[in-house]
Amino acid sequence: MIDEIIENAFREDIGEGDHSTLSCVPETGIGTARLLVKDNGIIAGVELAEKIFKKYDPNLEIEVFIKDGEPVKYGDIAFIVKGSSRSILSTERLVLNFMQRMSGIATQTSEIVKLIEGTSVKLLDTRKTTPGIRYMEKWAVRIGGGHNHRFALYDMIMLKDNHVDYAGGIRPAIEKANKYLAETGKSLKIEIEVRNEDELKQVLEVGNVDRIMLDNFSPERIVEALKTIPDTYEVEASGGITIDTIRGYAETGVDYISVGALTHSFESLDMSLKAVYE
Repeated sequence: MIDEIIENAFREDIGEGDHSTLSCVPETGIGTARLLVKDNGIIAGVELAEKIFKKYDPNLEIEVFIKDGEPVKYGDIAFIVKGSSRSILSTERLVLNFMQRMSGIATQTSEIVKLIEGTSVKLLDTRKTTPGIRYMEKWAVRIGGGHNHRFALYDMIMLKDNHVDYAGGIRPAIEKANKYLAETGKSLKIEIEVRNEDELKQVLEVGNVDRIMLDNFSPERIVEALKTIPDTYEVEASGGITIDTIRGYAETGVDYISVGALTHSFESLDMSLKAVYE
């Protein structure tokens, strides 16, 4: 998947050729460039940058000083790349685009993880990602200390409010999902979203799910709900959770908290790839 994303990015950005570079940079030119960090945060995408450079030009040499997941500050040099000047220029923007976004996600994730330290809850991302580069964004969440929820529609059954409504209710939704798994021979976890205490009661009456998502429940309501949910179920809190309230949710005792903002509302870290004059 990483290779496919990189190849598609090459097609998108380079196409038939990097004419700016081809027009003025000697074919035999050799250069050095350094990745300059111009922000404070957690760096992510260094390993990906190596893959991009090597996939475009196996002869490029990369010397890494700061690894993925490590803190960075303004003025830090994450790595140096040496080799064909043309190759460095043609991959520059692609490397920066990924690293800036991934570092922004990792930084935000790390900050939120710190807010829930000391609790047993795991911070999850969602499918609210940029189409086509989901893997990179979920990779950045892991680098920042978070955890990935399901990757896509195919690796878990997640019955949300619309599924329940279209299926005709809680019971038919769960029963049909289990029947589907039995008929197809698939081994997938089932999670179901509940909007209120009545739906939660219905889920517990039917059973046959692995995880219950309490959607838009306040911490106080979650505490009460957990009293009725057997330990055999995983419990996830989601919806309306902010950095100001997440600690309260984490202290309720839920297993997971999912935050869509990890991948859809972040600020990219500023950085640049600068030529070194020798």
